[in-house]
Amino acid sequence: MARRRQIYEGKAKVLFEGPEPGTLVQYFKDDATAFNNKKKGTITGKGVINNRISEYLMNRLGDIGIPTHFIRRLNMREQLIRQVEIIPLEVIVRNVVAGSLAKRFDMEEGTALPRSIIEFCYKSDELNDPLITEEHITAFGWATSQDLDEIMAMSLRINDFLGGLFYGIGLRLIDFKLEFGRVWDDDQMRILLADEISPDSCRLWDVKTNEKMDKDRFRRDLGGVEEAYQEVARRLGIMPESGPRDMPGPDTIQ
Repeated sequence: MARRRQIYEGKAKVLFEGPEPGTLVQYFKDDATAFNNKKKGTITGKGVINNRISEYLMNRLGDIGIPTHFIRRLNMREQLIRQVEIIPLEVIVRNVVAGSLAKRFDMEEGTALPRSIIEFCYKSDELNDPLITEEHITAFGWATSQDLDEIMAMSLRINDFLGGLFYGIGLRLIDFKLEFGRVWDDDQMRILLADEISPDSCRLWDVKTNEKMDKDRFRRDLGGVEEAYQEVARRLGIMPESGPRDMPGPDTIQ
């Protein structure tokens, strides 16, 4: 495997210098974290499955006109992406009460929200990704009001599309996290969907049983984590024929 310079390593992915200017190689790890890195573990084959799921969903979103950083999948664990300037926000779209929202307002998990809610967190592990308002975002220069209008409109469109797609395979999209980045094309700034969309970043419950099919199985020690990820991929029709298998990461140069 070609030696590549490592650009960044996060909790679930590693970014390497891409083969062409303006590109990166995104490598999906099996590492799992929860509660802002306080709980750590490994979900065998997760990187392979998330790579396939994210590829599929990014392509489907691209088909409906959502601009994304995804270019193509390279192999079982890697994909080629556009290099973007990440906007330091986590955009959380909620359809059903779950997780921190349930704790914050002492509400019962599973309660349908009257409408979808968008929340913003500042991307900072050191600060535990604090909730922020639009006023914080614009005052601190993380994004403009126009950027936020575009991000919110795109997030709601993504929610509508993915909600229907997942419901069609027997899954409820409870909530999910998105990240966005900026690119410049001929001096024109564009906002692209970045990061990944997978059971790591989405809460997915079985429509009939409410069984959790996402990283909450790891967070809450429910067991069957690998099987849940595989089942999501199977329902989407993209489970690798050989099943998830291990594949070493690329050699790197610092």
